[in-house]
Parts: sequence; C-alpha cells; structure tokens
Amino acid sequence: MGELLQRITIEAGKMGGRPHFRGLRIRVQDIHASEMTAAEILTEFPRLQADHIRASLAYAAVRVAGTAIIAA
Repeated sequence: MGELLQRITIEAGKMGGRPHFRGLRIRVQDIHASEMTAAEILTEFPRLQADHIRASLAYAAVRVAGTAIIAA
C-alpha cells in the first residue's frame, strides 16, 4: 500500500494544501466526490491511471483507520 500512497502528496501552497496526485493538479477528494465509476473517472481525467484510483482508496482507508462510529 505504501507504493500506492506515494502517488499522493500534500504541499502547502498547492491545491489549497489538500491531498492531490503527485505531479497532477487533481485532488483526491475530486475523485471521491465525483460519484463516477472507475472507467468514467479515467475517461474524465485522462492523465490518471487505475493505480491513482487505487491510491485514492488506500489514502481514504488510512485516513479513517481507527475511527469509531457510535450509534445514536
């Protein structure tokens, strides 16, 4: 998973400091908020590869790891 996560970077002054794909000006959140299929994402963002989508999912998994959801 570490190899996939190397595709994602967070840099002050770039993309508002939000996680984005290294070397591309595409934010990780744009992929997750798109509600598109993987095929549609790759068509809409032709510079992305399937590994970018996998990296965004790995990043999301790391971010929510250890998060507890308590039923109301």
